[in-house]
Amino acid sequence: MFADRVLSGMRPTGSLHLGHYHGVLKNWVKMQHEFECLFFVADWHALTTHYDNPQVIEQSVWDMVVDWLAAGVDPAHATLFIQSRVPEHAELHLLLSMITPLGWLERMPTYKDQQEKLSGKDLSTYGFLGYPLLQSADILIYRATQVPVGEDQVPHIEFTREIARRFNHIYGREVGFADKAEAAIKKMGGKKGRLYSELRTRYQEQGDEEALLAGKALLDEQQNLSHGDRERLFGYLEGSGKMILSEPQAMLTAASRMPGLDGQKMSKSYGNTLTLREDEASVSKKIRTMPTDPARIRRTDPGNPDKCPVWQLHQVYSSDDTRQWVRQGCTSAAIGCIECKQPVIQGVLDEQRPMRERAQYYLDDPTLVRNIIADGCEKARKLATETMRDVREAMGLSYS
Repeated sequence: MFADRVLSGMRPTGSLHLGHYHGVLKNWVKMQHEFECLFFVADWHALTTHYDNPQVIEQSVWDMVVDWLAAGVDPAHATLFIQSRVPEHAELHLLLSMITPLGWLERMPTYKDQQEKLSGKDLSTYGFLGYPLLQSADILIYRATQVPVGEDQVPHIEFTREIARRFNHIYGREVGFADKAEAAIKKMGGKKGRLYSELRTRYQEQGDEEALLAGKALLDEQQNLSHGDRERLFGYLEGSGKMILSEPQAMLTAASRMPGLDGQKMSKSYGNTLTLREDEASVSKKIRTMPTDPARIRRTDPGNPDKCPVWQLHQVYSSDDTRQWVRQGCTSAAIGCIECKQPVIQGVLDEQRPMRERAQYYLDDPTLVRNIIADGCEKARKLATETMRDVREAMGLSYS
């Protein structure tokens, strides 16, 4: 069993492009073999900015899941599910909203930034203000330990950690906590129990961070402890109350190196994309008609690859030898722009071919995709139910 649980989601915006593949999906394919991974369709998040046009969301959901599968995300190694099919996300979001200071939401850097970028939409809604908290609920409901994000999203993870900390501080004061923690230590067995107590003393009396890490590792190894006892002992180790919600870490991912057809970042809003499963004729035509160095007006004019959007694609798809051939041929006018583009066309098509093949399997039988999502939702809901049981109990909502 993996020690770390990774959670990541994407808004359903329709068919994905190669920027999504290089920026997110390649990481997912790698991570699914290294961690316990949950990948979800953030359809409720799509409503925060597209509440007035929900019709686009449903088809976008299924197109996007097929793209995930086409990219190599494997339901045998990762749990794939849809956010709105696990209503516990909404319940935890609601309960967390009771303790979240309004100022924490208003100071989120993306709040004003998105309002400016999407100035044509009326985003003065509670849903838009509260979407970072829904994002936190998405993470905390699964007690995820790692959340892959780019640098611009790190504040959202820190916000989530603050929410978990605040919740644990308010609701982790369990009656008879110390007695229950000591009883849990005895369940670890004499030798491991003594080691835990020694590490706890070293951390609390001397501030020994290594002792804290060793204590957490020791608890992670314990198979005979219930989830409640384990969380109790995590809190007891740190000198706090019971840790009901665990604090996730940001897993920084490299920014996508995938440029668009015009040299800007690949984005639907720029109209410069190649989709994951775009047909070969369309890919070839788009790349052949890409702009090049404006100084190369005639075939005989020498060019400068650094001023050409095609050169950026060579950085992604071409070998060192090919790049050397391009630079030499372009600057000396020994090759024309069409020749220069051919290796890029071939590189993109080679990358897409297995994606199209994998996708076809699911397009031929759409029930396969529905079944994968149904299984994933069931697994996700089981984990979410366990968390909500502890949350309701901590908040005094477990009426008998």
